Amino acid sequence: MKEMKRVFSSLIVLMRILFGIGWLLAGLTKIIEKSWFKEPGLFLREYLLDSLQNPNTPTFYKFFIENVALEHVMILNYVIPIVQIILGIFLIAGLFTIHSILICLFMHIGFILSGNMNLISLVLYTSAFSLIIFRSDAFHFSLDKYFNLDTLLTINENKRGQAVPIPSNK
Repeated sequence: MKEMKRVFSSLIVLMRILFGIGWLLAGLTKIIEKSWFKEPGLFLREYLLDSLQNPNTPTFYKFFIENVALEHVMILNYVIPIVQIILGIFLIAGLFTIHSILICLFMHIGFILSGNMNLISLVLYTSAFSLIIFRSDAFHFSLDKYFNLDTLLTINENKRGQAVPIPSNK
């Protein structure tokens, strides 16, 4: 049974690392292959304009694209790939793991709302939630574990259900 737990934990760690590699490569691809930095705003503006024409894009998100994203396309052009690279590195190293996954989910929701729901999106979404659900296993071989940061989002089982004393004003 202990061996099964070790294998499962190893698979979750592998999932975290592969998830991180995916985000790292997404950011690098935008910079290297899609020329987000050589031709700033061009690719992203076209993507956002195409999203406005996509019937799968919800009306509220079209409003966001028109009034926020297109107005700040140059800022987003630089922020998106840099954040993806940083998140990828954090996930590979296991640093701020849960926080990084939550930011990835937030960014991925924006991608899905822009009308891009496909098999890869479902795999990424499922992977992110799996890593959150099995976070204690995702912390193995991580900097979070090394620096005791894995306890930031955990509930202390010993204190659950106990009343917390309120300090008096005396």
